[in-house]
Amino acid sequence: MARYVGPVCRLCRREGTKLYLKGDRCYNDSKCAVIKRAVPPGQHGQMRRKLSNYGIQLREKQKLRRIYGLNERQFKNYFTRAERQKGVSGENFLRILERRLDNVIFRLGLSDSRSEARQFVRHGHVDINGHKVNIPSYQVKIGEIVAVREKSRSKPFVQESIEQSKSKKVPVWLELNYEKAEGRIISLPTRQEIDTQINEQLIVEFYSK
Repeated sequence: MARYVGPVCRLCRREGTKLYLKGDRCYNDSKCAVIKRAVPPGQHGQMRRKLSNYGIQLREKQKLRRIYGLNERQFKNYFTRAERQKGVSGENFLRILERRLDNVIFRLGLSDSRSEARQFVRHGHVDINGHKVNIPSYQVKIGEIVAVREKSRSKPFVQESIEQSKSKKVPVWLELNYEKAEGRIISLPTRQEIDTQINEQLIVEFYSK
């Protein structure tokens, strides 16, 4: 399955909730498509259907996949990895998704959305422990330092991103040094520290069929 490149507001309308795929625009209710048109897209969007248990699990899976911007194969592979780890599979799964480099850039406030963060990484603007990394799926580790590359800091859009990060809230498992435009991984995120509004148990049940 190729990455979705269509209008992302349709995805929010399909799931019936804000997925915050367009950054700051999503916080403006006057512009939010979910608020303005609270029905699924398409000619049959206004038809109300009662979902089966499978349908509820599928929608929860699709919601989480779209939040992190992953294709189906990537998503399933992450879940398989989470199942093999010790502990609760659902929590392991969310922790793996949170440790993606593009998500860490987003959580540090250096981008407005995860898609923007992915582009930021792919274009080579990020160092990890002093070495350039342009792989959005890179899994960060405790103690690693994620920084904006020195060569990139003079670019206007990068300077704007760094300036915006100053006013954004950073999760407790990350530490942001605004002056150096870098963040450090203090610990692995716990379920309580992940603010993604999702019921991961439904996704576990979906893949357990």
